[in-house]
Amino acid sequence: MSQVDDHAQDHDGDRRDFLYYATASAGAVGVGAAVWPLINQMNPSADVLALASIRVDVSGISAGTQITVLWQGKPVFIRRRTPEDVEAARSVEISDLQDPIARNENIDGEVDATDENRALDEGGEWLVQMGVCTHLGCVPLGDAGDFGGWFCPCHGSHYDTSGRIRRGPAPQNLAIPPASFVDDATIQLG
Repeated sequence: MSQVDDHAQDHDGDRRDFLYYATASAGAVGVGAAVWPLINQMNPSADVLALASIRVDVSGISAGTQITVLWQGKPVFIRRRTPEDVEAARSVEISDLQDPIARNENIDGEVDATDENRALDEGGEWLVQMGVCTHLGCVPLGDAGDFGGWFCPCHGSHYDTSGRIRRGPAPQNLAIPPASFVDDATIQLG
């Protein structure tokens, strides 16, 4: 009889251990499910993440070409202009522009839309601008249009080599986002 009692006690112990571990596991899962929303709400929100800056390697861009990167959910055109592009952009009179304001977030206040006020560098080789047409938000095509810059085929807006609206329904020049050189081969947006 003592063997039966020992076996019954071992069986009760096994069941008790199982119930203990099962209850502890269910409790841990329940606590995790309750705490997760509290921890997750401490993560940065989507609007904060959208304001984050990015760095773009521009070492592979040759003169006369551009790349398009995504920043804040919108395309950004980064163009390395040729001397001819810069000369064409700098020869335009402000009175010939539909929008005389530079729209450059790197410069305080409203300044004239001269090419010098829109280019990223002093020599005018680099132009960084939002790739969103200011008419209805389409993405203009590069190296197109009547002025050698960008053309929005949706409604016929023509931008010059400095991203300024020259013809069509777009009311403003392409916007210049906050941008700067980190080093000779890297541009930081934001």
